[in-house]
Parts: sequence; C-alpha cells; structure tokens
Amino acid sequence: MNKNIIFAVASAAAIVLGAQQTDAQNRLHVVTTGDVHGSWFNEPYIDGGRTNNSLMSVKAYVDSLRAAVGAENVLLLDAGDCLQGNNAAYYYNYVDKGEHLYPKLVDYMGYDAVVVGNHDIEPGHAIYDKVNAELNALGIPWLGGNAIDKTTAKPYFPVYKMFDRAGLRVAVLGFTNPNMRAWLSEEVCSGIEFISLIPYVQACVNEVNKSEKPDVTIVLVHSGTGPGDGSVLESQGLDLLYSLSGADLIVTSHDHRPYVEQKGGTYLVNGGARASAVTYSTIDVQKKGKKVVEKTVEGKFVRLDKDKVDAEMVEHFRPEFETVKEFTNREVGSLAMELRSRDAFAGMSDYLNLIETVQLSVPEATITFAAPLSFNGVVRKGTVIFNDMFTIYPYENQLYVLRMTGQEIKDYLEFSYDQWIQTPGDHVLRISARKDERYGSERWSFDNASFNFDQAAGLFYTVDITKPKGERISIASLADGSAFSLEEWYNVAMTSYRASGGGYLLRDGAGIPDDQADERVIARYPEIRDMIYDFIKEHGVINSKLISDPSVLGRWHFVPESVVEPLMKADMELLFR
Repeated sequence: MNKNIIFAVASAAAIVLGAQQTDAQNRLHVVTTGDVHGSWFNEPYIDGGRTNNSLMSVKAYVDSLRAAVGAENVLLLDAGDCLQGNNAAYYYNYVDKGEHLYPKLVDYMGYDAVVVGNHDIEPGHAIYDKVNAELNALGIPWLGGNAIDKTTAKPYFPVYKMFDRAGLRVAVLGFTNPNMRAWLSEEVCSGIEFISLIPYVQACVNEVNKSEKPDVTIVLVHSGTGPGDGSVLESQGLDLLYSLSGADLIVTSHDHRPYVEQKGGTYLVNGGARASAVTYSTIDVQKKGKKVVEKTVEGKFVRLDKDKVDAEMVEHFRPEFETVKEFTNREVGSLAMELRSRDAFAGMSDYLNLIETVQLSVPEATITFAAPLSFNGVVRKGTVIFNDMFTIYPYENQLYVLRMTGQEIKDYLEFSYDQWIQTPGDHVLRISARKDERYGSERWSFDNASFNFDQAAGLFYTVDITKPKGERISIASLADGSAFSLEEWYNVAMTSYRASGGGYLLRDGAGIPDDQADERVIARYPEIRDMIYDFIKEHGVINSKLISDPSVLGRWHFVPESVVEPLMKADMELLFR
C-alpha cells in the first residue's frame, strides 16, 4: 500500500478517535434511599400480617436499572437512619452481639455509600462504632463529615468518596444532622460535635472540587428538606439548594417527606421513608477532552411496589429473617383492652396511661410528660408479643428525671397543647388538608409533629380550648391531692429525647436554655421500651384499672365539653377516615 494512503488512513482513524475523546456524552444514574429505619425484610414478622416495604424491593428496582443501563453507570446511595425503627434493627443492635446485619445487607445490594443519621447515633458508641468498622472493611463509606471528633478536631466519619462511573469522576460528599445534640444524651455521642451544614458543606465542596476535580458532585445529607429560610437547624436541605454552588445533586432525608425541587440546574431530591420509594436522578455530562462543557440533571421520586422483590435476596437472608421473627413472637403478657395511640389526641387514653404509669414508677418522679409516639398504632386485646413493644414504644429513648418549677411545667404544657389544638373555629385540632405524595391524594394531617404533643400525668388539670395560648392550662393539684404551686420545684420524668431539647418544648415552652437542661437532670434510667416490657412481664395482665389510678396519674381533660366534643369527633374522623 502507498505510504501516503497508509498515512491518510491512520490520520482519519486518529481524527475519529480524537472526536470520540473530545466530544463524549456520559449519563450517570443515581438511585437513593433514606430513613429505611430497619425495613429490611419484605415478609411480616407476624403470621397473617401484611407484606412490608423493604430493601428487597429496592434491590429489585436497582438491579433492573443496572441490567438496562449497565451497572458501571449506576450509583446506589443511602441518606441515613438505618439502625433504628423496627424489630430487625433492634435485634441486631441489642440482642445479637456478633457481626451486625446491616453492613451485610448493603454490601449484598451493592450500595456505594451511606450516610450517618441521628437514629444511627442513638444506639450508642458500641453499636455505631462497630457498624462503621464493618462497613469500612467492606469498602462502603459511612459518611458524616460534619461530625467532628473533639479530640482530633477532624471528622469522626469520612467526608467524601470518589467513584469512577459512567466514564466520569464522581464525588459523593455526606453529612449528618447538625441538630443531634437536641435529641441525644451526652453518653451516646460523647466526644463528637455536630456542626451546621451552612456554611460547612460549601467549604467541603470547594475543597473536594479543587483537589479531586470531579465531573459530578453529589451532596448527601441526613437533614430535612426544610423551609429554606435558614430557620431550622435540623432541616437545611433547601438552605443548601438555595445557597450551595459546585454541587449537581443534593439528596435529603430525615423528615420522611418525598420532595423534588430544581434551582439553577441543581436538583434536590428526598425519597421519603421505609423503602416505600426511591429517588432516581440522571446526570448527563458532555465533555471535550477532560473539560465538562455541558451538564443536565433531572431527578424524580419513584414509588416502589412492595410485592416486587429480589427473590434471591429474600432467600439469601432467610435465616436472619427467621431469627428475628422467632425473637419478636415471644410472648410478653396480655392486654385486657385494646391500646390505640390515636385516642391520645382527644384526651387521656389507655395507650399513654400505660407509658405514664411506667414513667412514674421511678422513685424520683412526681410528674411525667409523654406524647403519642406512633400516629395510629394499635395493639389488640389479648396476648402481647415482643413485636407489639415496637407499636407501644417505637424509639430507643431512655427515661430522665429533671427538676422544674411549677411555672416552667405550666408554660411547657401551654406550649405543647398549642402545637396540637387551636381556639375553635371550624376545627379544634390544629390540622390541615394537603396533598400527600405518599398516597397521591389529599389527606388531613396535623400541622405539627404529633410525637411532640406532650401531656402530663401526676397532675389534675384542664385545658380550656376557648382561651388563647398561655391561658389554657389550669392545674388544680398534684395527683395525691396536695397543692400545686408555680413557685415550687418538682421532679419531672421525660424521655432522653425531650430532656436533650427534642421538640424544643424545654427551651421554647419552659424557657430552659439548651445549655442548662443537662444540669437539671437528677436521675437517668434505661430505655423506656425495656421498662414497659418489664412492667408487662411483672403484672402478666394489663387492664385499664391497673394503669389509670388517679392517685398516680391524676386526671386531665379538654373543656368546655359542649364545645369540644362535636368538634373533636369531626376532626378525628377527618384524620382517621
């Protein structure tokens, strides 16, 4: 062949190759979960129960995507709260002391990175340090760059990890909730300081973008979406979207609120909770050589079919499921009546009477605060099994006893009830109708988080719904009939979450500054769920009389009854229709 022809052919090939190298189009597919809360298994722990949303469906979804577009083009990420929420998480946190199941699950599923959530810190150092080590051994980073080791002044968890996917260099930065100290006691997060995402995340993004020169930057945070006005420390998602530069995709969680919003080419996505959905985002990148010349991001919320599961994963983890099922079907005792958490919104209830009776059983406590921790939980009359303990008390809270003045107690209750009720117009409960993305329809719900609707026991008092905030609560006496004084000091039992500032009832209600709450604590007890378990085991059969002694609990009710009753009935029907 003529040398000139050979040269021409070679030159043409070089031109073609050069064009491929300098005008590349790449698409990265990103799937995210968050707030899974132990929803690992699709099958119910109780025979005849309903199929659960679970990681088994997430695996089926992401594997179908990997098969369609190539696994090398997909990232699977989780935005935190993995280690708390149901039977399986409890069992592998506290009962089985061997290797934790969670790292094995995410390794099997091919997760690329996960983030530390506040409920992952809640079980304490022994558990999250072990899980961190096991994830690290599997090559899966547990990100939490704003959790700072007080001794070293360096991040306690990794800030980011780089990935090569879809022909792109991808940086994934992860951060946890900065408001951790508002809910958790010192011992569970000792030695760690949690700092605000604003402006810390921007500094981290700047540093990673400069040093690593990624084509795509993803910020994964265990923080609620929030209002975007900088007012809510625990929900800084929109604060980031509106202020952060240099990031292509922001993933939020924590508030269990499905959400998608775009600003200036950056998407914020939140997939809700308990593996009922994922977020699916695509990032298209056009490059000339090593330079990104165009980038397009799209994100959406994808509801999963809980019945479409990865059958191989189901069978692979069958032994672990059966172990948890056997554990949670252990008999504890029995109920002579049904417990319904919804009843607590309308007045005193057997559900909260049980919890309050247990909290008042400690010798230091005279008064106690408690709230309905599940919105519509039901434990049927008859045999109580360990599975029911998660309906009665879903969180790993300890019991604390604090010193408070009578005035602080009254102010605390005024604040609490104002989150819950309103001076009657069309409604007495503080509720609104809004579209719920989880169900695709309009539903009535409380305007505020119902797990912050504290009521008191150990007192006789009324709540006058016709009066404004600050004037509704009238306390007649203590439960034993002795006088209640605004000037006296009392010992008040409450959850460690509340005692640490959770819900802001101590700060904004009682007026106790966050940095003074800990010095008010005079006693600490184990987890409240365990105390309830021991109470049921001790008594065998729980009936209304046992848990409604007015000399222990006192009494409270809404007044005037003629106004309350018809409005309350109508509002409860809207909430629970």
